[in-house]
Amino acid sequence: MEQDQRILARITEMVEDEHKLREALASGDSDGASERQRLGELERELDRCWDLLRQRRAKSEFGENPDDARVRPASQVEDYRG
Repeated sequence: MEQDQRILARITEMVEDEHKLREALASGDSDGASERQRLGELERELDRCWDLLRQRRAKSEFGENPDDARVRPASQVEDYRG
């Protein structure tokens, strides 16, 4: 459960960063190239964190050890189609 809280805290930090980047892009305060690149990186990392949290919760729900969940590559998480 403590690990889940750490993952959620990291997600919260990244969402705050994402909002700041989106605001910077919308306001035109910069050239935007580095912000767009960072935004893409954040989106991929957020997807990976959410995926890890879902894995942990599923393992816990079905009586497995949530610590056996592993961060999957962005390419695998991004290509997931439910």
